[in-house]
Amino acid sequence: DFDTYPRTLARDCELLAAQGCDVVFAPSEADLYPEPQGFKVHPPSELADILEGAFRPGFFIGVCTVVHKLFNILAPDMAVFGQKDYQQLMVIRRMVQQMALPIDIVGVPTERAADGLALSSRNGYLSPEERAEAVALPHALQALAQGVREGLEQGVLNVAALEAAAMDQLRQRGWAPDYLTVRRQRDLSPIEGGCADPLVVLGAARLGRTRLIDNLEV
Repeated sequence: DFDTYPRTLARDCELLAAQGCDVVFAPSEADLYPEPQGFKVHPPSELADILEGAFRPGFFIGVCTVVHKLFNILAPDMAVFGQKDYQQLMVIRRMVQQMALPIDIVGVPTERAADGLALSSRNGYLSPEERAEAVALPHALQALAQGVREGLEQGVLNVAALEAAAMDQLRQRGWAPDYLTVRRQRDLSPIEGGCADPLVVLGAARLGRTRLIDNLEV
């Protein structure tokens, strides 16, 4: 959805200025890609071809390529990314580590509306009725996370059943879910049975024409 993605540069600059920002680097597409990009950064498939990568083939190749290029241009000491794009944050961290880039990658918690919906540019696509319904996604993830916690406490964790129930919960409300899943935080690998590793629940689902994503650490 690159061509239709909301572009609010003027408003973004106003918000940044209000926070004391002095300089904004906002290159055009032509500035970053003056010629076809023949050289690209290919992240490992076990991290980049699952979840979002499975539904958006090649997405993380584009992410890594443009972010690496921006890092080369700016040479920052630190870069901040939102945890709402959990997999993207993990891919970028892995790229910085393996490419030995001297950059501190900081993940910031997801900002949410009063009703719990994760803030996103794509929320602007939602009709008033869809916006009211959209909170069902974080609610489904909360229920999934609670089911995981209870299963771990009781020593009986059926991840597949919990994931299926969360998907059905959204389908019954008219959503088209791509995935609601339980993964290890360290590498987004799936789990079976009990697990002592920190976990995260992630979801992506389409409401009308709008695809929303969210996650919660367990």
